[in-house]
Amino acid sequence: MSPDPVLAADDLHVTFRTARGAVQAVRGIAFTLHKGQCLAIVGESGSGKSATARALLGLAGPAATVTAAALRLSGRDLTTLTEAQWRRLRGRDIGLVAQDALGSLNPLHRVGRDVGEPLRRHRLIARALRPGRAVAALVDAGVPEAGVRAQQYPHQLSGGLRQRALIASATIANPPVLVVDEPTTALDVTVQAQVLTLLEELKAGGTALLMISHDLAVVARMADHILVLREGVVVESGPPASVLGAARHPYTRRLLDAVPTGRSRRDPGPAGPALLEVRGVSKRYRRPDGTDHSAVRDVSFTVTAGRTVGVVGESGSGKSTVARIALGLLRPDEGDVRFAGAPWSSVPERRRRPQRGRVQLIQQDPLGAFDPRFTAGQVIAEALRAERDRGARRRRVAELLETVGLAASLAERRPAEMSGGQRQRVAIARALATGPELLVCDEPVSALDVSIQAQILELLADLRAQRGLAMLFISHDLAVIRQLSDEVLVMQDGAVVERGPADDVFDRPADPYTRQLLAAVPTLPVYR
Repeated sequence: MSPDPVLAADDLHVTFRTARGAVQAVRGIAFTLHKGQCLAIVGESGSGKSATARALLGLAGPAATVTAAALRLSGRDLTTLTEAQWRRLRGRDIGLVAQDALGSLNPLHRVGRDVGEPLRRHRLIARALRPGRAVAALVDAGVPEAGVRAQQYPHQLSGGLRQRALIASATIANPPVLVVDEPTTALDVTVQAQVLTLLEELKAGGTALLMISHDLAVVARMADHILVLREGVVVESGPPASVLGAARHPYTRRLLDAVPTGRSRRDPGPAGPALLEVRGVSKRYRRPDGTDHSAVRDVSFTVTAGRTVGVVGESGSGKSTVARIALGLLRPDEGDVRFAGAPWSSVPERRRRPQRGRVQLIQQDPLGAFDPRFTAGQVIAEALRAERDRGARRRRVAELLETVGLAASLAERRPAEMSGGQRQRVAIARALATGPELLVCDEPVSALDVSIQAQILELLADLRAQRGLAMLFISHDLAVIRQLSDEVLVMQDGAVVERGPADDVFDRPADPYTRQLLAAVPTLPVYR
């Protein structure tokens, strides 16, 4: 270990000015990070983790005030930098893998151009060499068909592929310090393992990593030192064996207790009637090079009232395409979908519209789904337009926020003023507003810390038991899938390669691909 840290903070404070007054997001944090080390910061959504990360890159925002007794990068004082000086540092001396990939990639640029932007901005290699280097960075980040993906736009990539593109962009200039804010949130287990291996290789090569994550198994694998953050204050710190193996603070123990174990939350009761019937659906897309890509191939399944069908598979396996077909947002090239015994995919939208309240979507990326001008209360109230009494609408909004573990006062905040986990909970509240019979859940808890994730999973299990709610649940988190699902479909390259009752698929997997997924699941080690 080098004697001098590459990144150090002492008495770091971050305060935000809001319409409701000053909010102290970070209060007195101190740490040192050396070459080849990984420092992990963990805590619930809203604990100040991402505010800390952004303060280290001069990205806290115009409404933020950042103060510190010391804040240094490779010996350089960061507290006095101008924005122009920050721009010369970012990407070259310190890189960022942000939590929100869709918001971080330029929607007007092809992915390859965005990935290669640090090379252009800092004039690191000749212009003619940048496209090839961008493709190589995408390959290193685990992007399949990297040359094709480099020619696509961010909206044409799945959430997992966008996250990997963001990692490629952050690492392409080889910065000595890398801040990774939930770097594996949107990734399936096999790609997560590949990305963690990439980060380990960077660390072994001397890169200093500051990692923010709610995945304690990932933290256990990567971290040399852990800070546990609660309401902007460090409540516990130490090496993983101490913090994760012998936690002293009740808050840390609560986080550990909330880690998904894979134990079933299923209490199915009697089976209800078939609600969603997907029959032999296929969907093809035209690639930028003119060739066809089969996103979904001959997929069939049925979701009955009070039951959950879980869908797992790698990013790009066709999971989200299946969800869009099931919702009637995408027409299949072959096959059809029926809802409540009536045609669904084959009828025009005007015939589906009266039934839309019965089928709701919880999306993977709530920031991209919300109108940035709306407050959280307005986002939820939009689904309650049938209720003409404004007072009743406000009360219902407050009730829904409380249902998903948020204070009613959050109704006044806009999406940009909320953490990623808070935005995801607002998305769930909005989906529940119409009292749906079927929820299509596309990675609904991927952005949530473990304690809120446990709360939401308990909520969904209760809704199913109490209301007979049916769910099509898509997730890369196999422990979450096992906890909620009655039946599991495993998808690879657009096709279902294995299906069956959840316990059979997880305890006795028949397909090699399923066994590969299960083998790649990160687990908390047993510290002695």
